Amino acid sequence: MSGFGIIAWIIIGIVAGWLAEQIMGRNHGLLTNLIVGVVGALIGGFLYNTLLGGDAGGNWIIGVIVATIGAVILLFLLGLVKRRA
Repeated sequence: MSGFGIIAWIIIGIVAGWLAEQIMGRNHGLLTNLIVGVVGALIGGFLYNTLLGGDAGGNWIIGVIVATIGAVILLFLLGLVKRRA
């Protein structure tokens, strides 16, 4: 997702974090959504690039979808860790 600037990363992160929060039935604040969304974008971008050979950079819709999928994966993994603790 190298085609996006910092402002785009923040916007996509907030949107992806919020969407992942809704999908996973969680309730976080704006800052947590941003962090989850940006980390999810990194995870999703890595998986998208590795598995499909694509690049989501520069395409907002694909960027949000990829980031949301990554954020859902992140929230799922965090949920697994919390259950074990």
